[in-house]
Amino acid sequence: MKVSVSFLKYQNSKEETIKKILDTSADYLHVDIMDGLFVKEKNDNLDEFIYLLKNVNKPLDIHLMVLNPKEYIDKLSILKPEFITIQAEILNPLVYIKQIKDYHIKVGLAINPNTSIEKIAKYFEYLDLILIMSVYPGSGGQKFIPDVINKIKEIPRDHILVSMDGGINDETIKNLKNDLDICVSGSFICLSNDYESQIAKLRK
Repeated sequence: MKVSVSFLKYQNSKEETIKKILDTSADYLHVDIMDGLFVKEKNDNLDEFIYLLKNVNKPLDIHLMVLNPKEYIDKLSILKPEFITIQAEILNPLVYIKQIKDYHIKVGLAINPNTSIEKIAKYFEYLDLILIMSVYPGSGGQKFIPDVINKIKEIPRDHILVSMDGGINDETIKNLKNDLDICVSGSFICLSNDYESQIAKLRK
């Protein structure tokens, strides 16, 4: 299981937090971008993200919590992320799935806790990653919703990686690590004083 670290919540500055993540053994830097429409929170200054992330030494795992991803995908493609993940609940996700693929970037589809795997089955053939949200997206530090675990077994694993995001810590990961390809953790790591120790707890 690989670990993708989100910096949605942090203690000091965004810049310092990113630097500390890059100094760890984390496999990915998870980038949450919100438009204030799909979720209430807003942090979509793309120029700032590009400035902060243009020279990072870890693969980027970008999650777009936005209603209309087109401009985001176009602008963020310059960072050459490994994954760009969009939300399944937006209109016409296949349009954006194809747009991401046109940039030769791996495509992820995120599903909220109340969205069924059945609803996204028609997209399986196009996907590289499914991100199961184990909280409702938009803010860090929420409690894990255990019912979402059942979704893992419904996903075909021949070509699709399974990731989970929301409330992931050293307790909630215990029943997951054998089933996940990637776990996304934010507050558990970035609100601690020892990022590497927290990452090790997730892998233990």
